[in-house]
Amino acid sequence: MRKFFEFEKLGTNYRTETVAGITTFLAMAYILFVNPSILGTEGTGMDPNAVFVATALAAAIGTLIMGVLAKYPIALAPGMGLNAFFAYTVVLGSGIAWETALAGGVLVSGLIFIILTLTGLREKVINAIPAVLKMAVGAGIGLFIAFIGFQNAGIIVANEATMVALGDLTQGTTLLAIFGIIITVILITIGLKGGVFYGMVITAVVGMIFSQVPVPEKIVDSVPSIAPTFGAAFAHLGDVFTLEMMVVILTFLFVDFFDTAGTLVAVASKAGLLKDNKLPRAGKALFSDSAATVIGATLGTSTTTSYVESTTGVSAGGRSGFTSVVTAGLFILALFFSPLLGGSYCRSNSACTYHCRSTHGFCTKRYSMG
Repeated sequence: MRKFFEFEKLGTNYRTETVAGITTFLAMAYILFVNPSILGTEGTGMDPNAVFVATALAAAIGTLIMGVLAKYPIALAPGMGLNAFFAYTVVLGSGIAWETALAGGVLVSGLIFIILTLTGLREKVINAIPAVLKMAVGAGIGLFIAFIGFQNAGIIVANEATMVALGDLTQGTTLLAIFGIIITVILITIGLKGGVFYGMVITAVVGMIFSQVPVPEKIVDSVPSIAPTFGAAFAHLGDVFTLEMMVVILTFLFVDFFDTAGTLVAVASKAGLLKDNKLPRAGKALFSDSAATVIGATLGTSTTTSYVESTTGVSAGGRSGFTSVVTAGLFILALFFSPLLGGSYCRSNSACTYHCRSTHGFCTKRYSMG
C-alpha cells in the first residue's frame, strides 16, 4: 500500500494521510445534508432520502476512483451551484421533469466528458486556459452559491426597483442563518479544520434550542432506499433531444468543465504537485471526475465533481490518493446517519405536510400522521 501510493516519494505516512482524509471529509460533509435539501425542494418531485443515499454513494465511489486511479488527495461529491441550477433553474424554472434533467444535464454531459477525456481534448483545453481564468471560474461559482444561500435564508429578497433588497432580519430563521454565517467565518478564520461542518452543527443545535430547526428523532438508522432515483435517468434518455435540453446540457458542460479545471489546479498547486503549471496524470484525474458524474446520474443526483474543500486535507498533510480512500470510507459510514436530514421524509403522496429546514431554508415533504 505504501509503495502503491508512493509514501516515501511524497514524504507522507499512514497517520498523516488518515488525518488528511478525515479533515477533507469534515470540510465537505455538509453536502450530505445540503444536496438533499436542494434537490428535494418542494416541487422538484425528488425524494430527499434517496438523494441522500445517492449523494453519499456518488461521493464515496467518485472519491475512491480518484484516489486509486489518479492517486490524488482530491475528494468528489455532487457540486454546489450545479445542484442549485438543476433544481431551481432547470426543474422548477423551466418545468423540466427531474428525470429528464438528470438524463440530459448530468448523464449525457458526463458521457461527453468521458469521450473528451479519452481523446485528450479536455486535458489540452484545460492546460491552455490561463491560471487566473481557472481561479476566476471558481470565484464566480462561489458567488452564485452565496447568492442562492442568502436568498433562501431570507437575508436578501427580490425587489422590482433594485432587483435585490435586504430581507426582514427580524425573522427567526434569518437570524439563525446570520448567526451560522458569523460562527462559520470565525471558525474558518482561526484555522479550525472542518470549520464549515462544525459551523453547520453549531447552527443546527442553536436552531433546535430556539425551536427553529426540527429535532431529529434518531441519529443513526438503517440506510434509506435509493429506489426512487436509481436508474431513473436511463428511462428518460429519449426525452433529451430537444433544443431546450441541448441548452441545459451545454450549460452543465461549460460550468463543470471550468469548475473542475479550477479545482484540480487549486488543490494540486496547494499540494505542490504541479509541474510547469501542468497537472501530472491529468487525464486520469479528469476521467475520475467524468466517471463520477455518470455514476452520480445513475444513482440519482446532480453532477458529481472535484471539491476545492480538498485543500483542507492537503493543508493537513495529505499528498497521496490514500487521503481520498479514507474520505471515501467516511462517506460510506455516513449512510447510516440519514435521520440527521430532519426526520422521515415522504415516500408517497399521502398524509404529507411541508416543513422548512431552517438551517438551509428549503422546504421538504414530511409525514404527518393525522
